Amino acid sequence: MQLRYNYRIYPDPAERAALARVFGCARVVFNDGLRARQAAQAAGLPYIKDADLQKQVITAAKRTEKRAWLAEVSSVAPIQSLNDLHSAYRHFFASATGRRKGPRIAPPRFKSKRDNRQSIRLTANGFSLRDNGRLYIAKIGDLAVRWSRPLPAAPSSVTITKDAAERYWASFVVQTQDRPLPELDTATGIDLGLSHFAVLADGTKISSPRFLRRAERKLKRLQKDLSRKQKGSNNKAKARIKVARAHAVVVDRRRSWHHEESTRIIRDNQAVYVEDLAVKALARTRLAKSVHDAGWSAFVAMLEYKARKNGRTFAKVSRFAPTSQVCSVCGVKDGPKPLRIREWMCAACGSVHDRDVNAARNILALGRRERLNACGGNVRPERVPAAPCETGTHLGDRKHS
Repeated sequence: MQLRYNYRIYPDPAERAALARVFGCARVVFNDGLRARQAAQAAGLPYIKDADLQKQVITAAKRTEKRAWLAEVSSVAPIQSLNDLHSAYRHFFASATGRRKGPRIAPPRFKSKRDNRQSIRLTANGFSLRDNGRLYIAKIGDLAVRWSRPLPAAPSSVTITKDAAERYWASFVVQTQDRPLPELDTATGIDLGLSHFAVLADGTKISSPRFLRRAERKLKRLQKDLSRKQKGSNNKAKARIKVARAHAVVVDRRRSWHHEESTRIIRDNQAVYVEDLAVKALARTRLAKSVHDAGWSAFVAMLEYKARKNGRTFAKVSRFAPTSQVCSVCGVKDGPKPLRIREWMCAACGSVHDRDVNAARNILALGRRERLNACGGNVRPERVPAAPCETGTHLGDRKHS
């Protein structure tokens, strides 16, 4: 499978200026290509083919006085920027015609030079790794890299990015071999929430670290300081970078914590099942800040690719399944319950449930059932014995006839 390996790079002032030129050239080529296709569409002309567009906005443009400076940088970055435009159009057409599933994709938009995040993508003929550990970029030079871990294989491409905090990153795409972990007998369901970040089917509760909430006081002070600076001044630019760096610390801490927890869960379980939450819809409610702070989507994405990489089973359970309403012991649906109710007793069997633990157990049962159904196995729901801390019931010990 293909994975990205990200490393911090440290260009000197001359290299930063050279990177800024490449960022600008890639952006201009992208915008010129988009403008040419929009003009052709408005004039009722046929869709400009990819090769013809490259000749128009790169090859021919270099010979003009207006775009002669395109020849000052390596042609790899502008060509890849144009390839990104082609991919954006293909995804848009596939979404518009129904060939691509999921939310509708908007058509490509122009890139702004005022965007705080700039990036270029280079294929293998535009960069190389030196023996001294530096990254060579054509027509820029050797960049210092902080190698936090070795690359498992030769990279096929690299993306150079400058983020809002004025940090530079190199993101290498590497083809890796899956290395399955030793098989286990354990499996778990995960109920994601806000009071606890995640609750597992075995009763484990992972507290929510709330990185954004903890940094909110400092962020408010920095935002207030930024708002008081004169527009366009150097002091305002410095204050903006301070705000961006404070947000970057929050993002980095959250990502690191997600990696630690997702790795532990995948390592300790052969199968992992999680509810397919509508995160975008939840982010439009009054809980939006807490939902964004939790970062559920990034965490689930980590679980998914780490499970595939390590030979584990991963699946999502339908968000419409009443996991909080069904007794995980006897399977009887007890009806909807407001969020303030954290514990409840099943009217059918008398089992007492923690709301989140019960939901996690139901997610585990549903995940197993759907997997067996896909494999053609017996999918009849089985009763699950109550945990020692729950009220016992003789129904949990019976077997289906």
